[in-house]
Amino acid sequence: MTTIAIDTVNQSGSTNDAPLTASFARQPILNRDGMLCGYEIKVRAPELPLTPPDEADHAASQAASPAPTETETEADVLPGRAPTPAERVARAIVQGLVQPDVRGALTGHPAYIDVSRDLLLDDAILRLPAERFMLELPPSLEVDDALIARLVYLHSRRYRFVLDNVTQPTETFAKLLPYAEVVKIDISRAPPALLRKLSSVLKSAGKLLLASNLDAQEDFETAHELGFDRFQGYYFARPQSSATRRVSAPRHALLNLLQLLAGDPTVAQLEAELKLNPVLVMHLMKLANSSGLAVGHKVTTLRDAINATGTDRIARWTQLLLYADGRKVALEDDPLLQLAATRARFMELAIERMPEAGRDEADAAFLTGVFSFVDAVFGGSLEKTLNILTLSRPIQAAILHREGRLGLLLSAVEALECGAWERVGELCERLQPLTLEEVAQLGLAAGAWAGVADRSAAGLERIED
Repeated sequence: MTTIAIDTVNQSGSTNDAPLTASFARQPILNRDGMLCGYEIKVRAPELPLTPPDEADHAASQAASPAPTETETEADVLPGRAPTPAERVARAIVQGLVQPDVRGALTGHPAYIDVSRDLLLDDAILRLPAERFMLELPPSLEVDDALIARLVYLHSRRYRFVLDNVTQPTETFAKLLPYAEVVKIDISRAPPALLRKLSSVLKSAGKLLLASNLDAQEDFETAHELGFDRFQGYYFARPQSSATRRVSAPRHALLNLLQLLAGDPTVAQLEAELKLNPVLVMHLMKLANSSGLAVGHKVTTLRDAINATGTDRIARWTQLLLYADGRKVALEDDPLLQLAATRARFMELAIERMPEAGRDEADAAFLTGVFSFVDAVFGGSLEKTLNILTLSRPIQAAILHREGRLGLLLSAVEALECGAWERVGELCERLQPLTLEEVAQLGLAAGAWAGVADRSAAGLERIED
């Protein structure tokens, strides 16, 4: 689950507050080859109810609790006292991060997570598997001997640290740098004259450099030329020149196939179109022989592959194949395809929660998500490309102008991708009964669906060359 609830227990053993919930979203991190290598987890921390002053004073005066195990609850490890508000928030976040939905949405990649001083000092953090989490240290962190000793201890437990949101050297930066493996520099705010010198010094010191807030191809190219190792932002989902991105099958072949599929073609028509595109045939044969589709025998002919797969599934596969990188890479490492698949699946899941939404609207929601940044592949006018794809007016209105219910859902998933929780909440007021917590939950479920690469009928099929 995306939203995680834990009960707090007071001295008498009864619950004294409503359960806390933490919500999560993910943002991709790419390597120098443009492939996924991690996700930053954007956290919406639980909101604490007001605590009477005497209870807060009493809780703050208690000693720190021992680390809970995977099976222990707060009641098990905190007999006789209520945790402090800071402890409750820290444990709600940790409890949420170790849930299966978060793990599934990471698709095998490490998670970068902002940590507060309270979370660092609380032994609940030891529940996070060190090999799966990078702990981001904010520039506002209060650094003293106790914190340094804690970082040394956590490092001995194989936890790794990232200096977050660096724009220029500060006293806090200097104190924390020896303990950091990665330095995340905000490219949009770092002074250009300082950026080259800072990156050179840090690279010489053996630090990995992560450039954040990259929303334009030019920013990525600047950071790449300076030797940065990791890149965070949605520059890869913006229109680019054909020289900077390739697709795994000819674009016009894919468009022709999509146009044919829109007209309810016969098997013979599909077979004729596919035979003109050997790469598509190869992919379709792999798809048809996947564990979820092969029905007791190996598919050996194109006609059998079409019949086994079905036109609806071929259509969705072709839509997503538009975004696949032309290199021989694992599908779960392709950032644009993963973003398209996640957004499309979110739209489909979300519309199903809305009143009076039928199968046709669910299909329209999927198409809205998958084609919402098709200009990142084709460049040029988004409106012209949408017209070529013969998409319905409601879908085009949603993509071009964010109109209608589909437009609201598309705005919601865009806000979720950036961790803009206030914006997500505002949109949910217009998307009732959908709540912010449900939007976050559906986002992780969609990410897990897009990242499934075994490949079975439950998710996308492996379509690498």
